[in-house]
Amino acid sequence: MSSDSDSVGVLKRTPLCETHRFLGAKMVDFGGWEMPVQYTGIIDEHNTVRSACGLFDVSHMGEVAVTGPNALGFLQMVVTNDVSRIKDGQAIYSPMCYASGTIVDDLIIYRKAADNFFIIVNASNTDKDFAWMHSHSQGFDGVTVENKSADYAQLAIQGPKAVDVLQGIADINLSAIGYFWFDEGKVCGIDSLIARTGYTGEDGFEICFAPQHAEKVWSALMDAGKPRGIKPIGLGARDTLRLEACYMLYGNDIDGRTTPLEATIGWTVKMAKGDFLGKSAMQSKPPAKKLVGFELLERAIARHGDKVLVGGKEAGIVTSGTFSPTLKKPLGMCYVPPVCAEGDEVQISIHDKLCRAKLTSTRFYKKPPINK
Repeated sequence: MSSDSDSVGVLKRTPLCETHRFLGAKMVDFGGWEMPVQYTGIIDEHNTVRSACGLFDVSHMGEVAVTGPNALGFLQMVVTNDVSRIKDGQAIYSPMCYASGTIVDDLIIYRKAADNFFIIVNASNTDKDFAWMHSHSQGFDGVTVENKSADYAQLAIQGPKAVDVLQGIADINLSAIGYFWFDEGKVCGIDSLIARTGYTGEDGFEICFAPQHAEKVWSALMDAGKPRGIKPIGLGARDTLRLEACYMLYGNDIDGRTTPLEATIGWTVKMAKGDFLGKSAMQSKPPAKKLVGFELLERAIARHGDKVLVGGKEAGIVTSGTFSPTLKKPLGMCYVPPVCAEGDEVQISIHDKLCRAKLTSTRFYKKPPINK
């Protein structure tokens, strides 16, 4: 995440770019998009989502439609999770892998019908993901893969009060939508896909709709949320929130050099479902590393790329690190050799200083489960 004022003129913009500027957001270059990194401050915005609710513009995310009578069989081949397990109106999280078993991207797949799937992909990977899926769809008769990213804006409302705020302007019963389920209805009169998903570890919804309505939906949510303390939230707090909840960030924690089995998402690899891209490679080669959590034992903050030393020797790398506003301690995730265990003490090189850290699970912060 870096600011580059000279390149702002060539960056992609969401339909709400001018709204963010009007609200005083600090804008940065995020993967080729001009996006708000913060408004009132990262810690204030982070705490707002944990205690009340926050509104995120995530219109930079990509959307891909997969349709046709063989859509399910195609998805079973290109992703690692078992898409056949979900019903109409349900969503599933899954990596999509190369034949080598390493990760092309991680996705959320929404089943509208047996022959109609809607997929959310990471913004920086949209073109790559679409090309990958399109090229592998050629062997499946009747399957159509379409890049629909230009047809959607996307907002996320997250936090313990999110459901009450959104219910005030939605025409469907939100309490009937379970975690990782979705429905289609109207939000302030605008046709929308409303999913009970998110990237913060809190309850909340992600809403997709036609981009020309972005300002109307944003304003309606902000107005409805005023009595409940809603605030706009930038990418800075989005990162600290997702890290506390141990949600992967593609390019940091997972990428084309890591497998799901090496990351904390091995549970998404369903070997018993049949053949899929990357299965043979993952079965034949044991993980060379594993992703774990850590807590620093002294005053410092580790960042992506910092070296991890085990027994005094360089043995891994930090993928994500921050000071947790909720837990009030420095923590993060790193790759280490598979022999390392929770509770082991390691060293992390931060600005050429070796700092003590303890390996932990990656379950830093977890809210009680949402009733389904």
